[in-house]
Amino acid sequence: MSTQTPSVTPQATDKPAGRLLSRSWFGGLAALLVLAGVSVFVGVADLTPWDFLSGEATDRQWLNLLVSRIPRTVAVLLAGASLALSGLLMQLLVRNRFVEPGTVGTSESAGVGILIAIMLFPSAPLVVKMIIAIITALIGTAIFLRLVRALPPKAPVVAVPLVGIMLAGIISAGTTFVAYRSNLMQSIGIWMQGDFSGVLRGRYELLWLLALMGLLLWIFADRFTLASLGEDHAKALGLSYKATLNLGLALVAVSSAITLVVVGGIGFVGLVIPNLITLWRGDNLRRNIAWTALAGSGFVLFCDLLSRTLNQPYEIPVGTVSGVLGGIVFLALLLTGKMRTQ
Repeated sequence: MSTQTPSVTPQATDKPAGRLLSRSWFGGLAALLVLAGVSVFVGVADLTPWDFLSGEATDRQWLNLLVSRIPRTVAVLLAGASLALSGLLMQLLVRNRFVEPGTVGTSESAGVGILIAIMLFPSAPLVVKMIIAIITALIGTAIFLRLVRALPPKAPVVAVPLVGIMLAGIISAGTTFVAYRSNLMQSIGIWMQGDFSGVLRGRYELLWLLALMGLLLWIFADRFTLASLGEDHAKALGLSYKATLNLGLALVAVSSAITLVVVGGIGFVGLVIPNLITLWRGDNLRRNIAWTALAGSGFVLFCDLLSRTLNQPYEIPVGTVSGVLGGIVFLALLLTGKMRTQ
């Protein structure tokens, strides 16, 4: 891991600024709720707010709203917040701004679990597939951590993401080979592709577990911040460094696996959003949690709206839209020199 210590910028410690940002956050929340309201009524089926306010909505419209539109919007908000928070926590613990679950092999390892579930337990309920994906995601994250610890102390900052990308590539190639030999390429492709079109009531509820992951992140935020100072500093302050590190990376692995199983892979959210938030507010994890969740939800919701409107009546996978937009933002941060490396 990089031996550089994260800094806390003045924005994260100034109390008057904190109160101002708090008011700004509520303004951002109001804007997100408005965007979510718009999302509920965007789609192929004809639904307008006036139909429901005037009492003229048909039973079919109510069914569409309650079974499809609202669950989909809730799933988008939960997935976006979880992906952003997972990236924030991983970057803090690994002490590297260029990592996220999708670039260190965590998401690809969860995909191995999905492949195992499809091959061995094709008729198993979604929760069983999720448990298998969580186990393989934990294993993949542990392998990445082991490889990073083996790097020389003076290894460059880019060495960590390069190790992750190579590990992810190896895992993905192995998954593709097995799926191809087993004639499961189409099935695994559907699972791995980020898409909310299949979200319905009764299929997305597992995403509420992500709210629990966010609560645990809030509870242990101070411990994770201390762990980001490095093993020597953390132990000097009386923190169990390895236990805290393992807990944090386990939260990342579990959240990533749940999101992948329910809605598929959505790239760049965990990479771009945390970098933008920490660039603005510094490295205090507790102060950044709410903003990161809000920005992650807003980004994925915006991508989902674009996916439904750019090529109506067809949908573009949300993972494709987020990859394009996130890639543009990431390149902009790199080329303008605003991408922090510590």
